[in-house]
Amino acid sequence: MSVSDAAITAEPYAADRAPSAPYGARFALTALSVGGLALGTGEFAAMGVLPDVATDIGVSIPAAGHMISAYALGVVVGAPLLAVLFAKAPRRALLVWLMLFFALGNLASAFAPGYLSLNAGRFVAGLPHGAYFGVAALVAASLVAPNKRAQAVSNVMLGLSAANVVGVPAATWLGQALGWRATFMAVAALGLLTAALVRAFLPAIAAAEGASARRELGAFAKPQVWFTLGVAAVGFGGMFAVYSYISPTLTEVTGLPARLVPVMLAVLGLGMIAGNIVGGMLADRALKATILGTLVWSAVVIGGFVYGSATLWTATINLFLIGACIAIGPALQTRLMDVAADAQTLAAALNHSAFNLANAIGAWLGGVAIAAGLGWTAPGWVGAGLALGGLALAGTSFWYEKRDSRQAASAR
Repeated sequence: MSVSDAAITAEPYAADRAPSAPYGARFALTALSVGGLALGTGEFAAMGVLPDVATDIGVSIPAAGHMISAYALGVVVGAPLLAVLFAKAPRRALLVWLMLFFALGNLASAFAPGYLSLNAGRFVAGLPHGAYFGVAALVAASLVAPNKRAQAVSNVMLGLSAANVVGVPAATWLGQALGWRATFMAVAALGLLTAALVRAFLPAIAAAEGASARRELGAFAKPQVWFTLGVAAVGFGGMFAVYSYISPTLTEVTGLPARLVPVMLAVLGLGMIAGNIVGGMLADRALKATILGTLVWSAVVIGGFVYGSATLWTATINLFLIGACIAIGPALQTRLMDVAADAQTLAAALNHSAFNLANAIGAWLGGVAIAAGLGWTAPGWVGAGLALGGLALAGTSFWYEKRDSRQAASAR
């Protein structure tokens, strides 16, 4: 099989549009975006109530932090597993059940009596994460014209970006005011709200004709799928290298009082919202150029934080620009739709497994640099290197694709 894969299509949903949404595509896309808000809040709000959780269940803060890893593990396992198992399921019904399952996992977390049950609840809550985003992205793309696919995908992911500005601070405040269990109950309520909105505003959409678990597993045999997932896992890891250690960097290097760190995190979240919107628009105009350009942008602004963290004003601007690096998200999701051909559900879900892997890689390598005595700003250099690594993978992918296309054309 050639590296470029002969089955790549430029407009995978051009000939198979979804039925019209009952109240229009805008309401349908908003419903899907609320799901992103729920999932993003559920993933990151746990960090804000970590000390309270540790005190209540009687473990150390590092031990309580295992619930964050448990959720991430759920994402990595659940994304491919659920995408394959429910390949034939009607899309709207699948999205509704995924959000109900997410709500159940968060309710289990809220009522968990101890360490093991809490981690089990967080693992269950993470299982639907990647599958929801993958299926929601495909559904969103099917609701709009082919030349607006990436913008529709960015609309779904907008909820994930908004979670960092609205959902996470609100859930953290609620947990501090009423106890950490209230945080997970609120996230469960968001999951239930999403299920209701999706059921009300999305049309009934059948799975693609001929869909099957075996066909979805065919995504693993497509080299371009692996290239694209590699770009996500390596290239986007640069952002997480800085994000994971942003609090101590701001307090130790910038001199920011700890109470103002959430404000700076909100600034980064605003950058993510802006990057998500602009990234979708750019990807619809020039998909490959957007991927390459965003990786170059990431290397520059993430590496720039080594110097930008020195003062409050430069750190504020720099963090907004780092948040905008998420512009690559809609582009990579759309790229996977193209290269996965008839195995799009699995490939789209795996994208979020790759992003969680990026989180783990970035945080680990950034920590290694700090532990080596290179200082709190060292993750900036690590992040820039990861972005350049993603750029190299993307360039290699596009080169192979172009070469194989020329060989196929000359063989005719």
